[in-house]
Amino acid sequence: MQKNILHMDLDTFFVSVERLLDHRLLKKPILVGGTSDRGVVAACSYETRGYGIHSGMSMKLARQLCPEAIVIRGNSAVYSQHSNMVTEIIKEQVPLFEKSSIDEFYADLTGMDRFYGCYKFSSELRRRIIKETGLPISFGLSVNKVVSKVATGEAKPNNQLRIDSGFEKSFLAPLSIKKIPQVGDKTYQTLRNLGVKQIKTLQEMPEELLLNVLGKNGKLIWRRAQGIDHTPVIAYSERKSISTERTFDKDTIDVKKLKSILVAMTENLAYQLRRGDKLTACVSVKLRYSDFNTYSKQVKIPYTSADHILIPTLLELFEKLYHRRVMIRLIGIRFSHLVQGNYQVNLFDDTEQALNLYKAMDHIREKYGDRKILRASGMDAKTIGRIMNPFNGLPPVILAHRKQ
Repeated sequence: MQKNILHMDLDTFFVSVERLLDHRLLKKPILVGGTSDRGVVAACSYETRGYGIHSGMSMKLARQLCPEAIVIRGNSAVYSQHSNMVTEIIKEQVPLFEKSSIDEFYADLTGMDRFYGCYKFSSELRRRIIKETGLPISFGLSVNKVVSKVATGEAKPNNQLRIDSGFEKSFLAPLSIKKIPQVGDKTYQTLRNLGVKQIKTLQEMPEELLLNVLGKNGKLIWRRAQGIDHTPVIAYSERKSISTERTFDKDTIDVKKLKSILVAMTENLAYQLRRGDKLTACVSVKLRYSDFNTYSKQVKIPYTSADHILIPTLLELFEKLYHRRVMIRLIGIRFSHLVQGNYQVNLFDDTEQALNLYKAMDHIREKYGDRKILRASGMDAKTIGRIMNPFNGLPPVILAHRKQ
């Protein structure tokens, strides 16, 4: 039976989410990523690409190339929320799909042509995603993952493209060799040195030649240039852990600052747990020193999603872990052993006041963003927030944490 593989990609995803949150960002040059000179561009709007800006570029260089760009510190929690909205829609309609990244999906539609029509189904799925999420999304449809992914790239922005069976080689032939997945900068330069610019040239080259020049990777690239790919769609399964980390602009030994950042990160991840009806039973802290030596420590705990249980636990782990008293480059936390379930009241620890406080805090975060309310003990971590967006309106609400 002929395969029908769909590839879907949310266009400039991080930028699109920011524009969804603030329509004043529409049609403006946007850079999303780390805002310091050490930061990199995670996503850029189409308006910046004429300046030579691309994802992975240093933010410092991107700012120099496009000084008028609006720079926004990325917010993984918000992006995950919107990604999950798209995932749920696909999950409802597609029996076998793969979530290959936060903004990219594959689906195996093989056999559906007998009942509905794969292209019609894909078109209606795309329209539903756009209507229900407000996010632009493109797709490519062909007999395999590689050709479908390339087709999506050619369909962008916010469009769709089908490559009929038997036309894979002719579709790929005029395209740049850089369009082939896994042709990175080094491989691209090697091929350019051989005078290879278009995929058509690769199609005409003997497979043995590419094998000699590029090793095992040469065989893979040659097959992909022919439009050959038998990689299966791997069924999506929900993640078993969530994590976050912070790399500092300058290495620090400020323990108060480190603890403040740890508190803020814990609050954020705990909120993500509650919003997703998840509980964690294992938490860990990671530290990377200025010499790049990295250490972590974890502990198992009763299932919970409560800040007042998680914060002291992680602070205690930090105290046990941080013993070298040298400069810290990175701090991170991770919640694992996740299970589905709502937070259960602990009659020995919780009060009605505390539970109502969580509900109120989460309501504010849901309505105005997860960085708009934080404990006073996390205030030193304020640079974690979505800085540099000139249209961010509401100031954060400060919560002074008081022991019961």
